[in-house]
Amino acid sequence: MLDGAARVKDVVRVAAEDGQPAVAITDHGVMYGVIDFFEQARAAGIKPILGMEAYVALESRFDRERSPSGGDRYYHMTLLAENEAGFRNLMKLSSQAFLEGYWYKPRIDRELLSKFSSGLIGTTGCLSGKVNKLILDGRFDDAVSVAADYRDIFGPGNFYAELMDHDLAMQHKANAGLLEIARTLDLPLIATNDSHYTCKEDAHNHDALLCVQTGATIDEADRFKFDYDDQSGRLNDNFYIKSAAEMRSLFGELEEACDNTLAVAERCNVDIEFGNPVLPYFPVPDGHDEASYLKEITFEGAHERWGSELSRDAVERLEYELRVINEMGFPGYFLVVWDLVRYAKSNGIRVGPGRGSAGGCAVSYCLGITDIDPLRHGLIFERFLNPGRKQMPDIDMDFDERYRGEMIRYVARRYGEDHVAQIITFSTIKARAAVRDSARVLGYPYGLGDKIAKMMPPLVMGRSTPLKACLEKTPGHEESFRIASDLRQAYESEPDVKRVVDTALGLEELRRQDSIHAAAVVITREPLTEYLPVQRKGDDAEVVTQFELSAVEKLGLLKMDFLGLRNLSVIERTLELLREQGREIDVDGSEFDDEKTFEMLRDGKTVGVFQLEGSQMRSLLRGLKPTSLDDIAAVIALYRPGPMANIPHYVDRKHGREPVTYLHDDLEPILKDTYGVLVYQESVLEIASRIAGFDMPSADNFRKAVGKKIPELVKEQEVRFIEGCISNGYDKRFAEDLFALIEPFADYGFNKAHAYGYAYISYQTAYLKANYPAEYMAALLTSVKEDKEKTATYLNECRAMGVTVAQPDINASAVDFTVVDGEIVYGLSAVRNIGEAVVGEILRARSEGAFTDFVDFAKRVGTGVLNKRVIESAVKAGVFDSLGYARKGLFDSQPLIIEQVLEKRKREDEGQFSLFDDGGADDVPGESIQIGTQEWDRSQRLAFEKEMLGLYVSDHPLLGVGEILRAYADATVEQLKELPDGAVHTVAGVVASLQHRYTKRGEPMATLILEDLTGGIEVVCFPKVAHIHGDKLVEDQTIVIKGKVDTRDDTPSLIAEEIRKPDLSKPPPERNNALTINVEPDRSRDGDVGKTLRAVRTVLGNHPGETPVIIQVREGAVVSVLEAGSGYRVETRQGLYAELAAVLGADAAFSFS
Repeated sequence: MLDGAARVKDVVRVAAEDGQPAVAITDHGVMYGVIDFFEQARAAGIKPILGMEAYVALESRFDRERSPSGGDRYYHMTLLAENEAGFRNLMKLSSQAFLEGYWYKPRIDRELLSKFSSGLIGTTGCLSGKVNKLILDGRFDDAVSVAADYRDIFGPGNFYAELMDHDLAMQHKANAGLLEIARTLDLPLIATNDSHYTCKEDAHNHDALLCVQTGATIDEADRFKFDYDDQSGRLNDNFYIKSAAEMRSLFGELEEACDNTLAVAERCNVDIEFGNPVLPYFPVPDGHDEASYLKEITFEGAHERWGSELSRDAVERLEYELRVINEMGFPGYFLVVWDLVRYAKSNGIRVGPGRGSAGGCAVSYCLGITDIDPLRHGLIFERFLNPGRKQMPDIDMDFDERYRGEMIRYVARRYGEDHVAQIITFSTIKARAAVRDSARVLGYPYGLGDKIAKMMPPLVMGRSTPLKACLEKTPGHEESFRIASDLRQAYESEPDVKRVVDTALGLEELRRQDSIHAAAVVITREPLTEYLPVQRKGDDAEVVTQFELSAVEKLGLLKMDFLGLRNLSVIERTLELLREQGREIDVDGSEFDDEKTFEMLRDGKTVGVFQLEGSQMRSLLRGLKPTSLDDIAAVIALYRPGPMANIPHYVDRKHGREPVTYLHDDLEPILKDTYGVLVYQESVLEIASRIAGFDMPSADNFRKAVGKKIPELVKEQEVRFIEGCISNGYDKRFAEDLFALIEPFADYGFNKAHAYGYAYISYQTAYLKANYPAEYMAALLTSVKEDKEKTATYLNECRAMGVTVAQPDINASAVDFTVVDGEIVYGLSAVRNIGEAVVGEILRARSEGAFTDFVDFAKRVGTGVLNKRVIESAVKAGVFDSLGYARKGLFDSQPLIIEQVLEKRKREDEGQFSLFDDGGADDVPGESIQIGTQEWDRSQRLAFEKEMLGLYVSDHPLLGVGEILRAYADATVEQLKELPDGAVHTVAGVVASLQHRYTKRGEPMATLILEDLTGGIEVVCFPKVAHIHGDKLVEDQTIVIKGKVDTRDDTPSLIAEEIRKPDLSKPPPERNNALTINVEPDRSRDGDVGKTLRAVRTVLGNHPGETPVIIQVREGAVVSVLEAGSGYRVETRQGLYAELAAVLGADAAFSFS
């Protein structure tokens, strides 16, 4: 990674175009790309040769020292798998290199080569190979000896002298030595080219990639690069895939070497079997096989779920599902999952109700794997397990995040440590990052890369638009192409922009680094390395597969998702806090009918509630006014690109403001529960089944195919669908209209089972917040204690709820947030410089009784606690406030008290006691010292508190001035994050942190975090603004910023245009701004401006307030201005913009005038 700039698809294309029969993959020390390479090469009609350029330790793989000369830590060696046995040995070598030999690189050694050489072909490798190094060092006899040893390890005819020619003097010298060694030892020759990129012209992009890896720029003289060895510094562009003719020309006098290359290709024949499930063995009781045992425990669970008398529908559903499961060979899969969930629940580990399509499986429900009743909620089994597709089931399991590691350890104990591993994932260089990286390595100022990146379309559901799709029309990216018009214009007119973008095209989607998948774990029948290579970077690191998730699944191995869900931890922690008070409640047996909960949901007071806490979502809840779990599930499903446009219809139809209509009466049974609105993927399946006559497996295939957005595939499915509708007696026009309704929905539609699984947790968290607010918010705060921004948000929510949050208290605080007498008390571990060991010692001392004063505290805690930084941090954070001290007074007095306590301990430890000690007051350390009553002023006290806790707790600079600031601002920080890119708004807050920077031209600029009572946002002040307004940029200062919302990166920010300092001593100024909404006919619903205006009217009605509204309808050069009227004045601070964006488009324009 960050070395190889060749993409597999380009490699096989170039090889195929040249008529080359085979291509080898030999990545450095790893086998990451093997499966993708194998598949693409086969698809292109080229034989894939699987190999690895291994790192070989100087001596033993267990050595952890540099060579005596201070040189290399390892050599290189090329290994190729001749057959399946060789492929398995290659995986074992790669794995052992990580598990036993990892030191800077994964290293094998002679011992491992000897043990796993069967089926492998070895070569002398590149210039970093041991034989070549010895030749270049002038140690020819040693080189002969090493080559002879390798020949003996691999066997006659299996070790080759590898010749390369990249026009390097060193290589010519090495080749001459290799030819001599080959003659001496009778070694066969082989000619290769060390390709790090595909084509000669890609050398520049590869050079840029090396700069990304090393942090250098192209024009740095001493950086690492592929250059010539003539000291000229010229870029060597010979590391590409040379044609057969070029290779024959280079090695014209050594035809044998080229012939042997083809001969080796003929010898190497490895076939990888895909799609055949390989499940671990699950132990079943005597007298049972997996199928019979699964049936027995399924029906036992069915009686627990549904009672002793099962309905006919339930029995038929279970019999059908079990039959499909058995026919597809998956009873063992369900037993494995059942066992895991059973272990978790029996050990007090909270398990989620189920996510994804598994919620549609009645067998899973009866086994306790899921908790959503599929019969009650109309969930479809085939959406989970399709008999028409031979594909492994996929049940995602959510666990209390505190115990995810324990669940993985349990699996390892159950099936064997060498049978279980987490799965690797790779981060790639995305389009924006590629642009910024390219600008940096080419030596341009930061501003140029940032400018280009911000011309790119915004992320769509977290996915960026490929650069090529910004420059050329590409199916599926039409809207992004339209938005990128400025980028194309700059690309065509500005040479610097073109240079940056062209380089970025060469970097985009290359792998940047590996990491561990957040959830996926593989469990194998035989040891892992029989199926795939693994890695572990360091003795204490996790064992991880080298193949990514898709490859693991293709191999038929059992992949399971172990998700650590923070919200489950919050639920369980809330219940623990209640138990500590002697209150035991059951949130798992809910009927989802608590009025207090739904009242809170209808009011949109859902900050901190799973899936429902965003400002737009809260606004939607206020408009929808949910009354059931069905409504919660629908809200979760609708709040996505695509379905979001249907939100106003759903809301109006639920409340009778809009009639419920259907394209045909036969759709009513399918869409009745969602008021005629297409909300769930399952509705598509039912339409395809009931209207077009598909069976359920075919209906699911239809949904999946249409959702892929591949034009040929969509057209094929459209024809089938329309023909099916006509065969069922429907007219063609209706069938076409129905398909037109389904097609855009198929990609974005939400899985109904998934929606209900989420809704279940949403309801539980809402129930706890509504009924046990202090306990719930304490648990919630504990769950985000490392995230200061979220902690600040939830602290502000506590203030809004009337729940008191006290700063850390020496006599009340535990490690984390707790509840004492209805108040939330901060945890001691939140204080800066106070680690777990210190907290543990404080709690130990306090277990003997509460501390009566500071002297009592100092006498009873261990010496490690009486550390200057620890005590000063605690005082600044207000930890000792409950003992009655002023913080400044104690801060000034505590050093002398601690000095006396420590001095007395020292004397006692040395056995020094006065013969005349009468126990008077003077002998009690610290008690004679008067602690002052002086206090820091409010701003200083809050500044220290924020320094120690990362945020304001006991008070906030903005409390008491909210009304004044609201008059200056038209949005809160939270609302800014939900607004479309480019929206200009004004926000007021306090400067929470500030960083001064300089551009490459030496101009000062600044970035800051502006925080109000709803959260914090990054603000960028470019040089012009920083120069004009720099005097106002002071940490802890309250300011007002007008700026442009920037959503082009993953995290929204604000680009400052104006900054002012409000006068907080005066009444707020009057603000009579009107909200202006622009409506364009070509962006209207079905081109119908009237329909769009009615939808806008509905949204405005959901947000009553005092701000007047003006609507501008633009038709060409003509602008019609409409005043919405006094009945449609709005409150602009509650997610209004999000609903308008759903109606008018994500880049709709709103402004104040």
